[in-house]
Amino acid sequence: MRTTVGIIGAGPAGLLLARLLHNAGIDSVVLESRDRAYVEQRQRAGILEQGTVDVLRAAGSGERMDREGLRHDGIELRFARRRHRVDFPALTGGRSVMVYAQTEVCKDLIALQLKEGGPLLFEAEALAVEGAETDRPRVRFRHEGREDVLECDYVVGCDGFWGVSRKAIPAELTRVFERTYPFGWLGVLADVPPSHDELVYARHDRGFALLSMRSPSVSRLYLQVPEGTDAEAWGDEEIWDELERRFETDDDWRLERGPITQKSVTPMRSYVHEPMRHGRLFLAGDAAHIVPPTGAKGLNLAVGDVVTFARALTHEGQTGSPELLDAYSQTCLRRVWQAERFSCDMTTLLHPAADATPFEDRLQLARLERVASSRAAETDLAEGYTGFSFG
Repeated sequence: MRTTVGIIGAGPAGLLLARLLHNAGIDSVVLESRDRAYVEQRQRAGILEQGTVDVLRAAGSGERMDREGLRHDGIELRFARRRHRVDFPALTGGRSVMVYAQTEVCKDLIALQLKEGGPLLFEAEALAVEGAETDRPRVRFRHEGREDVLECDYVVGCDGFWGVSRKAIPAELTRVFERTYPFGWLGVLADVPPSHDELVYARHDRGFALLSMRSPSVSRLYLQVPEGTDAEAWGDEEIWDELERRFETDDDWRLERGPITQKSVTPMRSYVHEPMRHGRLFLAGDAAHIVPPTGAKGLNLAVGDVVTFARALTHEGQTGSPELLDAYSQTCLRRVWQAERFSCDMTTLLHPAADATPFEDRLQLARLERVASSRAAETDLAEGYTGFSFG
């Protein structure tokens, strides 16, 4: 099998890249180790930056997102029983975000790819990337019980942290930067309308809490818990009681309760692999970087990576110059490190450490007071949350 771009992974990054290349007249093949049902049910966060929303619309996959997604023009910060709303459009020149689950993004892109695009092979497990340093890289994969080879001009690894793509870059050429956090998020889905029409980020002495939503009738909520916590160790009423404590305010706001349908614990880490390119192998998304979910950046970073690659390859086809492809890693990493900074800042701003001193607790509150009282500080948060340039 032969193609111009071999794409490993049919998450939002791989699927969007295939769509962008199709629209540019460039052929590709997507290999996905899981079956279609798994990909279309895989639950992930779904806060789309303004730039991501614009890219999906321009790619032709924004119709259902615009119909069913929830545009959000701000978030609410809670601390010391106070509420402070951050108004995104007022602070960023009109930018906002969209609540639209990653699962739904994948469904839309899969439907387009199967209808109009190149081959999308489910249950096709990539085994290795070979010859990345040559002008004919190859992906060995297993599909329908037999091994096969996909010959390409370029390979883009969108196969996540545990995929094979990153392993094809020699260890002596790489640098890894990472940080692990001593807490995670206990997340629940609940069949109850959200208790607020925008996301609520709460800093409480007992720990962080987040009120989010999947739809107008389904709430998504999170609690800061110690690393290694078993989600099933928390009873439903215990979860609601703790959420109620951490969201408490001095006004008459109330948290609505409902049946909890799903529980899970998300670990928190920051990770960057440099470089993001080796020869004709390019890494995108979680294959190259991971951010804690506080800043809502993971999916959006992956979109930025594939937009950068598609632009660079299109530029080479139009001009014959590999300049933008050669700069892929540096271009992406500028945005990645800004997102890492923002995500780390949001995490340390809102999560009290178990061993924090009274001095450190007061500093955290002082930082929140600064955001609530300074337009400059508030603008920095709003610009970071709504997204950094894909340029």
